[in-house]
Amino acid sequence: MSTPRASARDTTEGTVYTVTGGDWDEIAEAAKRADDERIIVNMGPQHPSTHGVLRLILEIDGETVTEARCGIGYLHTGIEKNLEFRNWTQGTTFVTRMDYLTSFYNETAYCMGVERLLGIEDQVPDRATIVRVMLMELNRISSHLVCIATGGMELGATTIMIYGIRDREMILDLYELITGLRLNHAYIRPGGLAQDLPPGAVDAVREFVKKMRKNLPEYDKLATGNPIFKGRLQDVGYLDLAGCMALGATGPILRAAGLPHDLRKSQPYCGYETYDFDVPTADTCDSYGRFLIRLEEMRQSLRIVEQCLDRLEPGPVMVADKKIAWPAQLALGPDGLGNSLDHIKKIMGTSMEALIHHFKLVTEGFRVPPGQVYVAVESPKGELGVHVVSDGGTRPYRVHFRDPSFTNLQSMAAMCEGGQVADVIVAVASIDPVMGGVDR
Repeated sequence: MSTPRASARDTTEGTVYTVTGGDWDEIAEAAKRADDERIIVNMGPQHPSTHGVLRLILEIDGETVTEARCGIGYLHTGIEKNLEFRNWTQGTTFVTRMDYLTSFYNETAYCMGVERLLGIEDQVPDRATIVRVMLMELNRISSHLVCIATGGMELGATTIMIYGIRDREMILDLYELITGLRLNHAYIRPGGLAQDLPPGAVDAVREFVKKMRKNLPEYDKLATGNPIFKGRLQDVGYLDLAGCMALGATGPILRAAGLPHDLRKSQPYCGYETYDFDVPTADTCDSYGRFLIRLEEMRQSLRIVEQCLDRLEPGPVMVADKKIAWPAQLALGPDGLGNSLDHIKKIMGTSMEALIHHFKLVTEGFRVPPGQVYVAVESPKGELGVHVVSDGGTRPYRVHFRDPSFTNLQSMAAMCEGGQVADVIVAVASIDPVMGGVDR
């Protein structure tokens, strides 16, 4: 006997059933048992609390969510495919635009993969590595501030939103001072950095650390002990350690379940093993625990940034190998940042071979030996991994990112089903997905 299938529609004559196969008695009995209160609701893809163009398909019974699914793909950019048609250095311009709130992590993971294929990891100057760490930790703070600010806004806690955006603006000003841009920087390049820190950058970062240490306690006063805030977040979006492990969840979601897993400690990169910082954990397994962890991680990031500033010493910020180092030398001219004219004159006056090499490096790029690597970093949202494959050419054969937003979004159903519709917003906010990283 075929599976009974029937769809109902109401008319002036009453309810009409359209039957497509199956036993009529079974269909009629199923229709009698059906709960008229159970409906399908689309939350998004334009809903303001879905962190971009995320579509949530919710089946609700009254106010209770009985089934929750994610609809993704509305922001798909084809970045990973586009990388196959650009040279290795141009790739940084694409990857920085994936998770647009954690640009420096995308750039660092990609460049570390390219450097490992080239076999030049040990040749990257110390100053470049320290600046990478400093920028990543500033990026961690700015990402967490957006998470806390937007999450508060969705709950009606608008003061938290104002404070979070206010503090993030200070970090965006630092980005603009150092890289020339507030978002999507392409500042970290294979072999090092696009250019050195500009004059005044170190003092500006120190001043920010001082201000941020003063501002952080305000979030505690506003939210941490606030009974309304706690009542809205505690026991909402619950996911225990077993659930995290089954779904591959990492980052604050995993650490809120009690596991102190952080790639900066368990699988150090960029010299993180030499920095002094703690990995905060909680045992609440809920949205409130994730909030507390992000708050504490910002404090730890400030510690790391201070250590970076103390370690900075004059030196190069790009590998010495001129067959890889690009950009070789930049200067700020009347039309913006570009090639240093003095450097070009030097090349043209040295030899024809030097000029030809410079031309080929700029237009064609360097070749990367064939092979494949997987490199992972601890982004603010969890494990950000990149699988880079080279066929020996000047362009990647394949680049694929394991973005934590994509993986963590799988936990949405486990967190939301059985809860209230209003709690879906809290759960999604605690996951902190960015759709630029999900769709890529």
